Amino acid sequence: MLAQTLAVGIGGAIGAMARFGVGMAVLRVFGTGFPLGIITVNVIGSFLMGLFVVVAAQRGFAHWSPFFMTGVLGGFTTFSAFSLEAYTLYERGDVGQAGLYVGLSVVVSIAALVVGVWLGRSLFA
Repeated sequence: MLAQTLAVGIGGAIGAMARFGVGMAVLRVFGTGFPLGIITVNVIGSFLMGLFVVVAAQRGFAHWSPFFMTGVLGGFTTFSAFSLEAYTLYERGDVGQAGLYVGLSVVVSIAALVVGVWLGRSLFA
């Protein structure tokens, strides 16, 4: 358990640094305005999650999942895990649940952010 926890932590640090690096590179190339860096990270992370799921299952690398999926990709973007969960629901035929999961995740997460901003401004502004 401790080894897996350390693997997740080390992977998370690597992923977070990679997210920062990609974000800065995109910012330098395209400038500010539209959050292109976040979209880039989300797309790359989702692609890598899909690729790793298949490779891990086909080649017996599932033992690397805590480090790579939870750690590296979790630090890089949690959107990749969200994408995998949504696709897994869809792939097993739970289309309604997949849609509900996507809708609730987006709407409730944005609503929670709005409440957090409101509360923070109320308490600290």
